[in-house]
Amino acid sequence: MRSMIYSLVVVLFIVGSALTAHTAVKDDGLILYFSFDSANGGTIEDETGGGNDGDVVDGAKIVTDEVVHGRGAILFEAAGDSVTVDTFKTLEDYQDNSFLFWLNFTDPNSGGWDQIIAKKAPGSDRSPGIWTCNRVPLHIHYRFHPGNQGTGCAGPDGENDTFEIGEWYHIAGVKEGAKLMFYVNGKKVAEPPVPKEHLQGAEKLYIGKTTYSAAKFYLDDLYVYDRALDAGEVSEVMDGKLLPIEPNDKLTTTWGQVKTRRD
Repeated sequence: MRSMIYSLVVVLFIVGSALTAHTAVKDDGLILYFSFDSANGGTIEDETGGGNDGDVVDGAKIVTDEVVHGRGAILFEAAGDSVTVDTFKTLEDYQDNSFLFWLNFTDPNSGGWDQIIAKKAPGSDRSPGIWTCNRVPLHIHYRFHPGNQGTGCAGPDGENDTFEIGEWYHIAGVKEGAKLMFYVNGKKVAEPPVPKEHLQGAEKLYIGKTTYSAAKFYLDDLYVYDRALDAGEVSEVMDGKLLPIEPNDKLTTTWGQVKTRRD
């Protein structure tokens, strides 16, 4: 009898965990979240439940060979690869904002400005615009208009440091007022000035190619907020603590294991 009860508890825990994993990822100010675990007919689900799904325009694909959380990531391996998100009100309106994602470069910079993410606005592709710098060593150029302000060519330890090919990094750009806090792997490595009121409006969000060719990279767990996160929240997002299931001292089930059961 004791064995039956134990087995029933385990089954109920697994079922409950699976059901919880189907719930939308929610947090104060979170307006967009893509796990990149799967695509449905060229559509990437917005897992906030807001319905602002991404469209795979050309080439980008879900893969399972390089993954941080869950069962998939998205790969941009050609200059024309792109995912777009149609405009919606909070995407059009924010000033303070936070973009957080896991990034793994697969190739060096092309020698041009290679796009990672761009939120366009009338007269601007820098709300924000996130590229690799036009140098062969890999850096991140994270900018806002007007004034084209932000990081110059930043890396894991700040300006002029370089990213390595084939290594996962957690990137967070947090705009609060007239400053940008640029984090790599949970550590703030740069704090450049940016316009307090940057250009905004009804334009799409692009991942990969815009008017610029896409960089070559994997992307996992993209979070977009319409507010500035603090350092502790950046670490919580990086560690997956906003996701529906997280481990504790007694249970060894991880979020990644639960997400694998979702589909």
